Amino acid sequence: MLLIIYALLALVPLLGIVWVLSQGSFPPTVDDLFTSLIFGLISAIFVLSAFFEVRRGKTATTNSSKGAGSARRLQAAGNNSQIQQGRVENVLFFESQTGEPNKSIVTLSDGPGASRWLVFEGDVRNALPVGKKVEITSRQDAGRKILLDVQYD
Repeated sequence: MLLIIYALLALVPLLGIVWVLSQGSFPPTVDDLFTSLIFGLISAIFVLSAFFEVRRGKTATTNSSKGAGSARRLQAAGNNSQIQQGRVENVLFFESQTGEPNKSIVTLSDGPGASRWLVFEGDVRNALPVGKKVEITSRQDAGRKILLDVQYD
């Protein structure tokens, strides 16, 4: 239903462009061109909104089949991979000296009172937003934990 509304709202400015160009003289004036440009941008906004709505709907159905997906991701990641689930409580980033890898300390919680720390190599602050429930796929590589994938609930 929402997609139909977006399609109608995208069509109205396009009809406005046709009307402006049909009422004007040839060649079109600067006012006609700018009005048409504004109508085209309004139409493009509604088309992009519809596109992102469709994309969000596909993502929601993809994330709903998470049980089998977890096993497939773990198998594809390799034998030394692991999956951790929980709510991100805190992400601390520490810059190391030159030549040493930077570290991020992530606090995951499973509920009140139960929390655990995960230490990752690199800056993972943008990948793990505080307050979100996540499923983290990581692997050990020469004693370092590397973030492979993050799924949001």
